[in-house]
Amino acid sequence: MLICVLQNHDARRQEQRRKMTTAQDNEIILFGPFRLNPAERLLTKNGVRVELRGRAYDLLLALLSRPNELISKGDLLRQVWPGLVVEEGSLRFHMTNLRKALGDGNEGQRYIVNSSGRGYSFVAERLRAPAQGSRAEDAATFQHANLPIRLPMIDREVEIEQIPARLGAKRFVTIVGAGGVGKTTLAIAVGHRLMETFGGALLFVDFSMVSDPALVGTIVASLLGLSVQSENAAPSIIAYLRDKRILLILDTCEHLVEPVAAFTSSIFASAPNVHILATSREALQAEGENVYRLDALAYPPEGVGLTAEAARTFPAVQLFVERARASGAQLHFSDDEAPVVANLCRRLDGVALAIELAARRVETYGVHGTAELLDQRLALSWLGPRSAPPRQRTLHATMDWSYSLLSELERAILRRLAVFVEHFTLDAVITVCGYDISRKDILNTIDSLVAKSMVVIHPIGAMIRYRLLDTTRAYALDIEMDATEAAGLAERHATYFRCWLEQARSEWETQSTGTERASYFAGLNNARAALEWCFGQDGNVEVGIGVAAAAAPVFFTMSLLPECLRWSERAVLALDESSRGGNEEMQLQASLGLSLMYTRGHSQAASASLHRSVEIANACGDHLNEMRLLGPLFFYHFRNGEFKICGEYARRSSDIADTLNDPAATALANTLLGISLNISGHLSEAQVALDAALDAASASPSSRRIHFGFDHHNWVRVTRITTLYLQGYPGQASAIISEAFRDVQTIHHPVAFALVINSTATLLWMGDFRAAEKHIEWLTSRAQLESFGPYLHVAYAFKGELAICRGQTETGIELLQSRLRQLHSARYELFTVRLQSVLARGLAASGRWAEAMSLLDEAGRLIDEKGYTCFLPEILRLKGSLLLTMPERSVEEAERFFVRSLELSRSQGARAWELRAATDLAGYWARQGRVENARELLLPVFEHFTENLDAPDINAAQAVLATLG
Repeated sequence: MLICVLQNHDARRQEQRRKMTTAQDNEIILFGPFRLNPAERLLTKNGVRVELRGRAYDLLLALLSRPNELISKGDLLRQVWPGLVVEEGSLRFHMTNLRKALGDGNEGQRYIVNSSGRGYSFVAERLRAPAQGSRAEDAATFQHANLPIRLPMIDREVEIEQIPARLGAKRFVTIVGAGGVGKTTLAIAVGHRLMETFGGALLFVDFSMVSDPALVGTIVASLLGLSVQSENAAPSIIAYLRDKRILLILDTCEHLVEPVAAFTSSIFASAPNVHILATSREALQAEGENVYRLDALAYPPEGVGLTAEAARTFPAVQLFVERARASGAQLHFSDDEAPVVANLCRRLDGVALAIELAARRVETYGVHGTAELLDQRLALSWLGPRSAPPRQRTLHATMDWSYSLLSELERAILRRLAVFVEHFTLDAVITVCGYDISRKDILNTIDSLVAKSMVVIHPIGAMIRYRLLDTTRAYALDIEMDATEAAGLAERHATYFRCWLEQARSEWETQSTGTERASYFAGLNNARAALEWCFGQDGNVEVGIGVAAAAAPVFFTMSLLPECLRWSERAVLALDESSRGGNEEMQLQASLGLSLMYTRGHSQAASASLHRSVEIANACGDHLNEMRLLGPLFFYHFRNGEFKICGEYARRSSDIADTLNDPAATALANTLLGISLNISGHLSEAQVALDAALDAASASPSSRRIHFGFDHHNWVRVTRITTLYLQGYPGQASAIISEAFRDVQTIHHPVAFALVINSTATLLWMGDFRAAEKHIEWLTSRAQLESFGPYLHVAYAFKGELAICRGQTETGIELLQSRLRQLHSARYELFTVRLQSVLARGLAASGRWAEAMSLLDEAGRLIDEKGYTCFLPEILRLKGSLLLTMPERSVEEAERFFVRSLELSRSQGARAWELRAATDLAGYWARQGRVENARELLLPVFEHFTENLDAPDINAAQAVLATLG
């Protein structure tokens, strides 16, 4: 019967709400600093959400429906509580809450007037406006909003009003208070309050699991989905956030004060639209910081005659009573219990966490029993240092007392759970902690610890995981454990996460954003903790080598190159004779070589590591991995401009692939072969190899997997762009460029740079300067963001080439000269010949012919030495053109250079170079009166081109043909 009454009441209430909002749901009501959207039941003050409980909101809506009109108490009761008999005390209670939320009476502002004994009236001036979409006008471009679920709080309404206001005015607020006082809970609540204001652009960063100060920026960058290519991630983060409007919530910073202070100072100074909310036990003392000190909950003072009604007015008592009842205690809270609870709250200093831990025991021990146990424990034992602040001592004692109430099995499991960093799965608990305990007992104990609030549930998507609160874990880590047991636990933890890394490796390549990676962060943090223990004073180096070998490719895939370098190097140095020459060393040497190459340039150390990895694979007869490892070794020499060596590795990989009958191996080998053939000027053969690579990849989905950092599928696209252009198909090359540039926005891998760089180089050749400029801008910003120095130098060198193409000769010369020096220093010689030829054009245009010819001669020598033969026809043509413009020109020698360029172009099938050489030579012959010879030379070449007919080279050829009649 009661259920039916409640259902009828709910139906009547819903109908009443519908009637109250129907007339207003297409408009917004404005009064004072408030904005009410009835359709969304949303009240905001200066853009910040105002939390109103259901009855208070309904009262406001009822009053606004009849402004400046006295509404009787009876009418209000009937509208807000339809179908129920409710005392006027409830009306007064909710009206008081409504007035408090509105700040009625503050600074003389009046909204609601009470006519004693009669009713209430809304008296403030109000305006109506058409309802708009809920999109924030200043919506941020970044959408993340990884905010944890909002937890219930007691008596923090003032803080939830003041902190958003301070954030709006100051941009940087740190909530400072004692441990367990509720800083994190408050920060999460403020985040939810500001969710709409920031258009969902919030990032919650939990530093509680981070122990290494160097990882502060890395953690933030990973959550943002950014690659980390240097020891200092702050510049990349600043570059990304500079134009973003976002709220960063940095939680639990007290153990990382200095690095967080430096990080927040740089963000505050350089990203003017970023707001920062931090929590810490001490102020960060950072630039722009505004400290908000969060006190403990107020509790009753010592005295006599405290009644239950008086005690309920104190937030600490409210929290205790609410948590005790929520835990199942039948707490009536009488006048007899009020002084006991008040004393409990005093002894716990009003610290929310300590109060909650005590309140959850009331169901078992009652109020008096709980107080007696707590007093005894505090009196008999003291585990924390006497120099610690009082609240920390009390909280530690409360944890010690809670621990004493556990069974021996619960205590054993809790101690072992402290080995995990952040959240963990039941499978991890069973494997790591349950070596001498049955699965059934493990599961039952975890359930019991959850019920006793020693372990909390931590859902991630559809997965239920578990976590020790930070204070609980810190307490458990302080409990003395037998050294042998502790070492065995740490070793099982390290072994478990080594297996996890190996099993999850294939999934990492598809995780590109912070949201996608979220479920993997705890596992990665546990792997980090395992590595720290393994290579620590009492660790197990042998186990650590295996963990490092499993973690290194994950760090590389996640673009955490400094960590990849650190642990690969550490593990390689720890190898002894018994552990050398196996799969682990092969993986470690490959990861070490790659991370060295990307972070420190083309050093001998990087080369030695990459060669060593190939040597191990060969010695072990692991020909599949040998061929895979030839990919990064190929690109080490490719980036260094050693193209003849690249050819040797390409042929070697092709020979190995022929013996394997594996589609993935065939695809990789044909990719390397196609690149090498393209560079050496065998364009037709290159096209055949590239097509074969695509065919092999399509035959097997696994062929798309990236091994040792080499994405052969996208390198096929990179090379086909150049090959098609040189063969005389600029339209087809342009189509691939457009497709590739759309894709690079989602590719979080260095191959994205290769796609853009090669596209830019080809666009500059084709004369599509507008598109080239767009690509250069992307390349510049992305290289700055991810700290890829050589790529940044290439971007600025292309800016120099673009300047020369547009007639800004001196600017272009200066840019090219400075960036060529930088690229030489980094031993990044991939574009040296091309850039020297462009610089020679600029020098010739400014009358510096000798310098220009010297550069072209050097480029020719480099081609002979290194094997960049596909560019030789262009160098020969440029020499011929330069000789015709010099004051003391050699006409016969110039003509010989043109003829050699034409012959080599034809032998390579490079119609793009052939057209340029034919145009220059035909123009020269025309000026010499050899019109017929010029037409016979140029016309057949020109007629091959049926695509991109508005390109500069096509236009130049047409202009010469027009003079020939």
